Amino acid sequence: MRFETFIALRYLFALRKQSFISVISLFAVCGVAIGVGALIVVIGVMNGFSTDLRDKILGVNAHILVTSLRGGMADYEELAEEAKKVPGVTGVTPFVYSEVMLSTRTGVKGVVLRGIDPTTSDSVVSLSKDMVSGDLSRLADEGDEPGIIIGSELARRLGLTEGSEVNLLSPSGRSSSAGFTPKVRRFRVAGVFRTGMFEYDSSLGYVSIPAARQLLGFKRDVVSGLEISVDDVYNVEAITRQLRERIESFTVYVRHWQEMNANLFAALELEKSAMFIILAMIVLVGSFSIVTTLVMLVIQKTKDIAVLMSLGAEKSSIRNIFMFQGTLIGLVGTVLGFCIGVPVSLLLKKYQFIKLPSNVYPVDYLPVRLESLDMIAIGGAAFLLCFLATIYPARRAAGLSPSEALRYE
Repeated sequence: MRFETFIALRYLFALRKQSFISVISLFAVCGVAIGVGALIVVIGVMNGFSTDLRDKILGVNAHILVTSLRGGMADYEELAEEAKKVPGVTGVTPFVYSEVMLSTRTGVKGVVLRGIDPTTSDSVVSLSKDMVSGDLSRLADEGDEPGIIIGSELARRLGLTEGSEVNLLSPSGRSSSAGFTPKVRRFRVAGVFRTGMFEYDSSLGYVSIPAARQLLGFKRDVVSGLEISVDDVYNVEAITRQLRERIESFTVYVRHWQEMNANLFAALELEKSAMFIILAMIVLVGSFSIVTTLVMLVIQKTKDIAVLMSLGAEKSSIRNIFMFQGTLIGLVGTVLGFCIGVPVSLLLKKYQFIKLPSNVYPVDYLPVRLESLDMIAIGGAAFLLCFLATIYPARRAAGLSPSEALRYE
C-alpha cells in the first residue's frame, strides 16, 4: 500500500475522534447518497414514462403511415406488395379513417372511426392484445348489424357491453328537400379494448373496412392509406427512406412515428435533461460538504503535513492524500445512493403501488425503466463532482510551507 493511501485511510477512520468533522463527513456522504438515489428513481421514472407512452402509441398506431395525396387510395394492394419488399418491414395493412358520431339511448359521443382488415391488422397494431372482451375476428362477420370494437372508457361512459347496439352517424349524407340528412347505420358491439391511454380508450372505434366504406359512402374500392410495421422502431427513419425510394412512382405521403410524435418525445427528453440537472444539485451540495470536511481537516493537520514535508514528502504526495480521502467519501456516497435508488426503482416497477388518474395522465401507474447508460452517467457525474470538490483543499494542503507551519510549535 502506498503511503499516501495509508495516511488518507488513517485520517479518514480517525475522524470519529473529531466529532464535528465526522458529522460534516456524514452529511457529505448522505448528501451524495440522497442525490444519487433521487436521480436514479426520477430518471428511471422518466425513462419508463417515455417507453410506456411510446409502446402505447405504437400499439394503436403504425410505425409508418402511407396516405394518398389525392384523397382515397385505390391502388393500395399493389402499393402494399411493394412495401413488403422493403427490408425491415414486418407487416402492412390497409385502413379507413374518419370521424363520426356514436349514439345510444344513454348519450352521444364523437368517435374516431377506423376501418381495419382483421386478417392483417394483427401484424401492425396490438389491438388483439388489448381486448378485454370480445374477439377481433368478429369484425369480419358482415350482416345487417356489422360489429364495432370500442374503448373501455367509451363503453363505461355510455353503458355499453358486448352485444349492445349503437348507431353511427356519418358526415357523408344526402341532401333532400328537407335539408341535409346524415347517413346512419346500426352496429353491434363486438368487443371492448383497453390500452391504458384515456385518449384512445374514450374516443376510438374499430369496424371492418367494408362496413366503414358503406357508412362513409365510398363509391369505389378505396382506403385512406396503409399502416406499416417494422422490426426496429429506432431504425424507422432509414426504412422510411428506402420505402420512399421504392414507391416514389406512387402519389403518396410517407411519415414515420418519430415525425408524427416529434414534439411529444422532444418535450419528454427536455424534461428528463432538466430533472437530471436539478437533482444533480443535491449531489453538488454533498460535494460542498466534502470541501468543508477537507478544509477543516487540512487546518487541523497542518503540523502533520509540515512534518511529512520535512521528512521528504513531495507536494504531489500531500495533494494525493487529501484528494484520495475526498474521493473515497464521494465513492461511498455514490455506492450508497445506488443501494437506495435501485431497490426503490425495482419495487416501484414490480408492485406499481403509485397509481395515477387515467383521465389526466397517458398511463394509470408510475412506470420505471432502468437503463445501463443512465446508470453509468449518474454514477460518473456524481463521482466527478466529488472529485472536483477535492481539488481546492488538496492544493491548499500541498501549498503549505513547513517552516511557517512549524515556527510556533
